[in-house]
Amino acid sequence: MSTRGGTLQAPADVRAEQPGQAAPARLPLVVYILALGTFLMGTTEFVVAGLLPEIAGDLNVSVARTGLMITVFAVGMIIGAPLMAMLTLRLPKRLTLMLALGVFAAGHVVVAVGSDFTLLLAARFLTAIATGAFWAVANVAAANAAGPAASSRALGLVGAGAMLANVVGVPLGAFAGQLVGWRGPFWALAVLSAAAIVLIARTVAHDGPAQQTVSVRSELTALRSGRVWLVLAACAATTGGVLAAYSYIALLLTDRTGIASGIVPLVLVGFGLGALAGSLVGGRLGDRRPHTVTIVAAAGAPLLLLAISLLAGYAVPTVILVALLGFFGLGANPVLMALAVRFAKQAPVLASALTVSAFNLGTAIGSGIAGRTLDSSLGATGPALVGTVIAALTLVPAVALALLKRRRTATAIAQATAGTAR
Repeated sequence: MSTRGGTLQAPADVRAEQPGQAAPARLPLVVYILALGTFLMGTTEFVVAGLLPEIAGDLNVSVARTGLMITVFAVGMIIGAPLMAMLTLRLPKRLTLMLALGVFAAGHVVVAVGSDFTLLLAARFLTAIATGAFWAVANVAAANAAGPAASSRALGLVGAGAMLANVVGVPLGAFAGQLVGWRGPFWALAVLSAAAIVLIARTVAHDGPAQQTVSVRSELTALRSGRVWLVLAACAATTGGVLAAYSYIALLLTDRTGIASGIVPLVLVGFGLGALAGSLVGGRLGDRRPHTVTIVAAAGAPLLLLAISLLAGYAVPTVILVALLGFFGLGANPVLMALAVRFAKQAPVLASALTVSAFNLGTAIGSGIAGRTLDSSLGATGPALVGTVIAALTLVPAVALALLKRRRTATAIAQATAGTAR
């Protein structure tokens, strides 16, 4: 079936969970290159949080106002991913990825040399749009390169690049910013993204002529699938629930758990490592049992969040639960992205872009609601309780998708049996 940049062979639903499919022992090199790109994207999204005081002091603005650099980036991701997926519909995937990295690099140069705060906000917004475009196309390029039998594993690796950013990229960026100034990490990201353009040019395959036949109407028509929207609902709910708690986890750890502020980064690294492992394991298992993975993750995340809120007064259990939350709470994300691409059929890039928007929208809504509970009687445990409720909602679309899968499989078997009987 045609895509905006070639052919994405989506596996049939009746074969989606059959163990007989042969998956490649190793993923293609291009998948690792794309994961490098998402590592850079994930680093720039969150590195500002570790540099807020330095940026605010240098630009003579308040820390609260400087936080707009994070908010603007999130908004750019929500809007930019589907918008750029449509605007670059007929462009080859390789060219789109290279252009996105070019804009990404330019945006970081503007931030690195700029002194006007409004200009910096505009550069961050532009960078976020490029990030959304890269992420959406990278998911499809990785799935194409890996093939149907390993698409979830490939998307797990691409997603792991962003998870690794939280473990390595963000802490290194914050440390470097304190040593050489906050502009240093932005220069480094600009140089690395420019180098990534060369790698993308050498590893991403040329598109076939099929992309010329794609139209905006065909992309939008493909999104009439109810299963696509169930997947997007699951994306928003699972990430919204987990990050509602994670956004304010430092406050819970210091105020309720009694952990010293200097130890908090180590706990966050534990969450990042859990998320990285979950993305890799979930992606590998998701190629054979996608609905099993999504249901287990959807059940595990709210249970862990509830346990965190109840056991917040105990340091060791809380630290362990936070790491497990990263594993279960974000482990199903690559599987959800693979399902969205599969169900959208001839609109894989738009579907991938919408998952990026759904993840960010869920994060914005979940963290916004959670923040309001801090001034309530719930205090520091409020975000975890809010996250419990939101994450539990993931079970609704996850179970619905599994039931639809079972029904379609039963129908396909019945039709095959009837055909044989004739």
